[in-house]
Amino acid sequence: MSPPTSLKILLVDDEVVRAAMVEEALTHEGHRVICRLTSPASLNEMVARHAPDVVIIDMESPDRDTLDSMALLNRENPRPVVFFADQHDPDTLQAALKVGVSAYVVDGLVPGRVKPIIEVAIARFDAFQSLRRELDKTRNQLSERKRIERAKGLLMKHQNTDEEQAYRMLRKLAMDRGQRIAQVADNVIDILERLENGL
Repeated sequence: MSPPTSLKILLVDDEVVRAAMVEEALTHEGHRVICRLTSPASLNEMVARHAPDVVIIDMESPDRDTLDSMALLNRENPRPVVFFADQHDPDTLQAALKVGVSAYVVDGLVPGRVKPIIEVAIARFDAFQSLRRELDKTRNQLSERKRIERAKGLLMKHQNTDEEQAYRMLRKLAMDRGQRIAQVADNVIDILERLENGL
């Protein structure tokens, strides 16, 4: 059996004794706690500085500040986040998942359950990031298509050409300049719209 992959972990726990026990359990599993915080206030900054593989937050229940910190982290330095809470509250659970928590576990942190929970959190995080990239790519393609259509429309109007000719003009410009057709479309839109507005 291969040894467990060693992960760099940032741990947030407002109880010093519990944090020490959690760190010991993680170390026993072959992981390294590279940073320990007592509050999530500087979470994003510390993740940027230490680049952990996983963030583990262990507290009674996430308050508004904690949720805000996790939302900022999810926007600027996304990482798998495992949240161990002492109390179950469906609204808080929903709020935590909305701000990017990969795994939300009630009843606190039990050392023996840490490894499978971290593995699930990482898998969920990776799947979500992959979906997010796919969505961004689709959005960009759609945006590019709209700009190309706009440029074709302007060329048809100003050059008195049909759609096929307008597209060929864009493609030729792109090849001549060594640019992507969407970049050329942006330039064409910029120039022809300025002409229309008499600038």
